[in-house]
Amino acid sequence: MTANPLDSITVDSVFPQVFSLIVAAGKGSRFGADIPKQYTPVLGKTIVEQSVSALAASDYINQVLLVIAKDDEIAQDLDFMVSVTFVEGGAERWQSVKSGVEAIFAAGAKDEDLILIHDAARPCVLAKHIDLVIETAMQEPYGAILGVPVADTLKRVGVEGNIEATVDRSSLWQAQTPQVFRAAKLRQVLDYVAQQGLMITDEASAFEAMGYTIKIVPGNNQNIKLTYAEDLTLIESILSSR
Repeated sequence: MTANPLDSITVDSVFPQVFSLIVAAGKGSRFGADIPKQYTPVLGKTIVEQSVSALAASDYINQVLLVIAKDDEIAQDLDFMVSVTFVEGGAERWQSVKSGVEAIFAAGAKDEDLILIHDAARPCVLAKHIDLVIETAMQEPYGAILGVPVADTLKRVGVEGNIEATVDRSSLWQAQTPQVFRAAKLRQVLDYVAQQGLMITDEASAFEAMGYTIKIVPGNNQNIKLTYAEDLTLIESILSSR
């Protein structure tokens, strides 16, 4: 991989500025394909190109930092809707996010700026929800994320596959992306994750571990993540309908 072209990340006079970061360094093993799932084609583009296009529909976003694997030979040949800068990621998601965050600071981000993190495999997010979570984060000390209330009945199951209890879902939400955080606080909580050896599945979890309150913003159920092969048909249907 060539040197990171940090000069292509521009900083303007708007405060706070919103920096957008897409995590595309994973292999997507549950998807079961020969290539990372973010490079799966759908409607003439890869999933990650569709995800970048979704972010570009927001007036707050005119450039994207794409965190990719060291051995990635695909991403830099793709055609994106906005200016894209590439940074090498790590073995774990939080390591990839941390690489992106450090690159953003190296480009001149300020402590109170916002960093938006989005999954490469989540191409169906709507611009109005991107705008809403950004605008909410602007009013919060730490940040905000998109999510939806859990609709299904939830069961707690034991190791032998037997149902132990029905879980009260009244206060449960399913986390989505984008997740938007104050830059300095995000950097701090990622350092904490590294120091404590925590295993997290999203960045909001790191804030929770340090006792920082994050606001959740209602999105919708169409903002699904490509995880399993059967998700692809639904994603194609959603994108085709727009």
